[in-house]
Amino acid sequence: MSQSKTIIFSDLDGTLLDHFTYESTEVDEVLIQLKRAGIPVILNTSKTFAEVEFITKALNLDTPFIVENGAAIFIPIGTFDQQPSGTVIIGKYWVKSFGFPRRYWIELLNRCQQFNHLFQGFDSISVSKLAGIAGLSIEEATRAKQRQYGEPLQWLGDESQKLAFIEHLVSLGANVIQGGRFIHVGDFCDKGQALIWLTELYRKHHVNESISTIALGDGENDVPMLDVADIAVQIRSPSHKFPKLNRQPIVIKTQQIGPKGWAETIQDLLSNQLLSTTER
Repeated sequence: MSQSKTIIFSDLDGTLLDHFTYESTEVDEVLIQLKRAGIPVILNTSKTFAEVEFITKALNLDTPFIVENGAAIFIPIGTFDQQPSGTVIIGKYWVKSFGFPRRYWIELLNRCQQFNHLFQGFDSISVSKLAGIAGLSIEEATRAKQRQYGEPLQWLGDESQKLAFIEHLVSLGANVIQGGRFIHVGDFCDKGQALIWLTELYRKHHVNESISTIALGDGENDVPMLDVADIAVQIRSPSHKFPKLNRQPIVIKTQQIGPKGWAETIQDLLSNQLLSTTER
């Protein structure tokens, strides 16, 4: 009889981190419990490699993580007993990429001359201005600008202009995702595709265990991840309504906002597994 193994995939801003302060205080104790229980927490975010590597160290996570809305997965070398097929070694990681590099998308955006007065890309926003827009420190904004795959934009126009702009980008072969604060332009990859790929990798390397997935997120760019997980947890946001999912079964909508909702829901879902480790 196979054992069961749960994997948690989590968005960051507005989910594991507070929407306004970026603090994770309310989840810190739960993360410790999950680590003791051997339950991996996979960060799945629009943030960059530089940002997520910094955050994983702060949260004491040693698990794989997914960056830039599913554009790449960084797997610490040694996570599995052999290098996964389709990955390359970059520094301390096995890396699986799903999209074109950032420069491709910047060049494509430079060709959208009829719209270029209506947006600013991260490539042209100064570190200090980005810090002010996103409520980041200078150090955090510096890491946020280190994109490798896609290009986030600050939209300056109205809604009808944005819809025309998105339609134009799609006609040029771009994928456009609305994040919490920025529009993200990149390849046709998403958080759900990355979740599926990494989950299959866990299944391949844990053949005697039944793998189940929990995904938690609050934004539109989390929908692909929430749609494909076994259990979808929609985190209540202080700034927008729950996005509509394309699935029906096992959807949980938290009453609490952000990390507090994250912590309470995970403890409710996994209380038996967490308690069993503390009682050993």
